[in-house]
Amino acid sequence: MPVWKNVFKGPHLLRLGMNVWPPFLGAGIAVEEVATDFTYVRVALKPTIFNRNYVGTHFGGSLFAMTDPFFMLMLIRNMGERYYVWDRSARIEFVAPGKGKVVAEMRIRREDVQEMQTSTASGEKFERDFHTDIVDQNGAIVAKVTKRIYARLKPDFRPGASSSAD
Repeated sequence: MPVWKNVFKGPHLLRLGMNVWPPFLGAGIAVEEVATDFTYVRVALKPTIFNRNYVGTHFGGSLFAMTDPFFMLMLIRNMGERYYVWDRSARIEFVAPGKGKVVAEMRIRREDVQEMQTSTASGEKFERDFHTDIVDQNGAIVAKVTKRIYARLKPDFRPGASSSAD
């Protein structure tokens, strides 16, 4: 088991660990809240000298990075060890310049998890898009992010797989 899975076992440790993770720390990204059931994460980005672009607004890479791992992490926690869960693709649409503190709130619903588990029960892969907006202090949309997540039962758990007890 990779060391990061142990470090990020609970929501409090995930929040703390992500806040000192060099890519987030250097970009000024702060994980503000992780729900105890891993269905909600709120992340903020405050402007610093390290995350401003040439025209003085938030660097687009920092805006994207603040949302990057969370849908996958929330789904891994909710779907369990029997599944592969990976980011398949991502898209960001920049809507307006980000100048002050910006926030992204990512949510998954129990229905999303159930749909993915049901759709992969026969061993097939399943992909689904998850969306979040990055908003400024006034609630205006700065960017729209779409993450496509891939899920599939691991080979040992697919129908017809022989158990290790055989």
